[in-house]
Amino acid sequence: MVSQKVYDLCRSNISVSSTLASSPSTPPGNAVRKLYGEDVGGHDEHKRFKEPTATAEDLQRAYECGNWGSTRPSDLFLRIYHDVLCTLEGDPMVGMTSPPLMGSSGVVPLTIVAPLPDICRHMSNCIARAKKEVFLATNYWQSSDASTLITNSLKELSRRAGERGEKAIVKIMYDRGNAKQVLDNHQPVSEEEYTGKNVRLPTPSEIPHIDLQVINYHRPIFGTFHSKYMVVDRDVAILSSNNIQDNDNLEFMARYEGPIVDSFYDVCLTSWHNELKPPLPSHNTPAAQGGLPSFQEKSHPQMLNADGSLRDPTRGEHAPSNGLSGQQPPNLPNVHEPGQEGQDSTAGGDARETQTIVHDALDAGLPEHTAKDPHYDPDIASEVLRAQSVLTPRAKESRMNAVTRHLNTTIQPDTKGNAPECSPGDEMVTLIPHPTHHPIPMAMVCRKPWGAPNHSCVHVPQNEAFLSAIRNAKLNIFIQTPNLNAEPLIEALLAAVRRKIDVFYYVCLGYNDAGELLPFQGGTNEMFAHKLYTSLNKEEKQHLHIFNYIAKDQTQPIHNKFKKRSCHIKLMIVDEHIGIQGNGNQDTQSWYHSQEVNVMLDSHEICAAWAEGIRRNQNTHLYGAVDREDGCWKDKDGKEAEGAIGIDPGRFSWAKGIVGAVKRVQGAGGF
Repeated sequence: MVSQKVYDLCRSNISVSSTLASSPSTPPGNAVRKLYGEDVGGHDEHKRFKEPTATAEDLQRAYECGNWGSTRPSDLFLRIYHDVLCTLEGDPMVGMTSPPLMGSSGVVPLTIVAPLPDICRHMSNCIARAKKEVFLATNYWQSSDASTLITNSLKELSRRAGERGEKAIVKIMYDRGNAKQVLDNHQPVSEEEYTGKNVRLPTPSEIPHIDLQVINYHRPIFGTFHSKYMVVDRDVAILSSNNIQDNDNLEFMARYEGPIVDSFYDVCLTSWHNELKPPLPSHNTPAAQGGLPSFQEKSHPQMLNADGSLRDPTRGEHAPSNGLSGQQPPNLPNVHEPGQEGQDSTAGGDARETQTIVHDALDAGLPEHTAKDPHYDPDIASEVLRAQSVLTPRAKESRMNAVTRHLNTTIQPDTKGNAPECSPGDEMVTLIPHPTHHPIPMAMVCRKPWGAPNHSCVHVPQNEAFLSAIRNAKLNIFIQTPNLNAEPLIEALLAAVRRKIDVFYYVCLGYNDAGELLPFQGGTNEMFAHKLYTSLNKEEKQHLHIFNYIAKDQTQPIHNKFKKRSCHIKLMIVDEHIGIQGNGNQDTQSWYHSQEVNVMLDSHEICAAWAEGIRRNQNTHLYGAVDREDGCWKDKDGKEAEGAIGIDPGRFSWAKGIVGAVKRVQGAGGF
C-alpha cells in the first residue's frame, strides 16, 4: 500500500515549482534537495512492487494522492497509479516530478502520427506563436532540416516579440556526450558551441528579442537524457517520440493542455537542475489557473464531429474509428460503447465534418511548411488543413503515391512504394485533432537517469506503470515500440497471454540491432519474439500477436539499417482506455538507464483515436505479422526480409554490439 510518507508528500501543496514561484533564482536542484533530500532509496529489482491486487482502501488512498478534477479515474487507472506511487518510498524524485504534481488532469487537443518533420512543423508553429517562453528538451539535436524548422521558428518568435516590444525566454536541453559531464552532468553550453556546425542554434544577433540558455545533460556512463518534450508559455505541453534530427522514422506526438502542463513544467525545472538565468516568466502563473487554449479557439470545434469520426472524402461515409478495427488480425482492441469504465464525456457542439476539411485541402493547394520555405499557421485547424493539402495527390499522382512522396524525407528521397491503393476512408491523416472534451485523469509516469553499468535502477514509476498495466489488464494490451527486449517484460507478457489476454505488439525490424547485441542489452526483436513464442504452447500462442512495422506505402518490412522506412513510436494501450505515451521504449536502455518522460491517461475516446491513427497511418496490421513458430517475419515464399539477422546473430555478435553502441553515441544509431 501507499505509505504514510508518500501519501503526505502527494497531499502537500509544496513542490519544486511552488518553491521557485516564491524564489525564481533558486537552482531547481537545490529545491529538490531541500524538499526531498538526496537519492537515498534503492531501486533494485528484488524490491519491485509485486502485490497482485490493491484493496478498495488502497485504491481510495491512491485516488486521494492525485488532483483529478471532476472525473474519477477508473479502478484500472488507480491500480496502476497505486503501484507507481509505491516506487517513491526511497527516492520521492525517482519519477522526476514533485509528488503533489504526479496525479493530475488535462486535455489532448491534437495527436500526430507522422514522419518526424511533421512533428517539428507543429513544434515550430507553437514556438512562433509563443508569447513569453519556450522550454524545449530533446535527446539528440543535430543540425538538419528538422532542426532548421525549429531554429527558423526561433527567429520568427524573436521578430514577433520585437514587434510587441518584448523579449521571450527560451531554454533548450539536449544530450551530446561531453567528458566534462563526469564532474558536472548539467553542462552550460557556450554560444560558440551551440552555434557551431553540429548544432547551429541561432546567434544572439539573429534572435535579438530572445534570451537563450542551453544545457547539455548526461549522467555517465549510461544515464542518457532520452526525454523529448516542450512546454510553451506554461499553457501547452508537447510530448513526442522524436529527436531533432533528420531520419526515416514514423513518430508519435500528443499535445497536452490544462493542469497537467504544470506537471510538465515541474519536470522542466527538475531536469534543468541549474539556476535559470533569467527565470521563466511563467514561474508564478500555473496552467491550472488558466484555460484550455486550443478549445477556446473558435476554429477548433469546426474541424470535427463531436464523436471525432473520420469520413470518406468522396462518399461522406464514416471511416472506421473504433480502435484498431477494420482490416486487421482478429481480436485487436475495439473501443467500448459510451458509459464503460474510463469513459470521458465530450462536448463538441456543432462542427464541420472532417470530410469538409479534406475537401478544403483538395481545393486549397497550400504549400508545405518547410525549412527552406516557412509557412506559419495561426491555429491547429489551419495546420490540419495544410497537412491534408500536402497529402492531396498532385497531377497524375495516386493517393498512395502522395503518401510515398510524404514519407520520403530528406535522407531518402527516392524510396519506392509498393502498396496497393488503400480502402476508401483509410487515407493517411497525419494531424489528428480531437473533439472538445472535459479534462481527463492523467499521471506523469517518468524515470530518472541512471549512469551506473548495472540493472539496479528498475523500481521506477515508468516501469511500474508498464508492468502494472500488463499485470492488471482484463481485455487486451497493445504496444508499439522500436525495440522490445527488457527482461522484466518476459514473464509479464507470458503471464498475460496465459490469462488469455490478447497481447499485440509492433516493433521495428532491425532497429539498432547492433546496439541490442551488446551483453545484457536483451537481444534483437527477433530473438525476444522467439523466446516468447517458444515459451508458449499452441493454444497460448493464439493470444500473442507480434508484428514488424510496415509503412503505409509498403507491403513488407524494411530493415532499419537501410534508413528508408523505420518506426520510432512509443505507445501502450491497455483495455482500450489506459494510454501510456511518451519517450520510453520497451528496451533495456529505457528500462534501466535513460531519463524518460511519459504520461498515462484514462480515456476511451483518446485511446480509440490513438489506435485509429496507428492503424490508419501504417500497414503493419495488414502485412506485418511474424511467424508464431520462430518469431521472424517471412514473405509468401518463407524468406525473411533483406538484412534480417534472425534468431541467431552469430558468434561475434558482441563485436557488432560495440559498433552499434559507438554509432548510437554519434547519433547514427537509434534513440
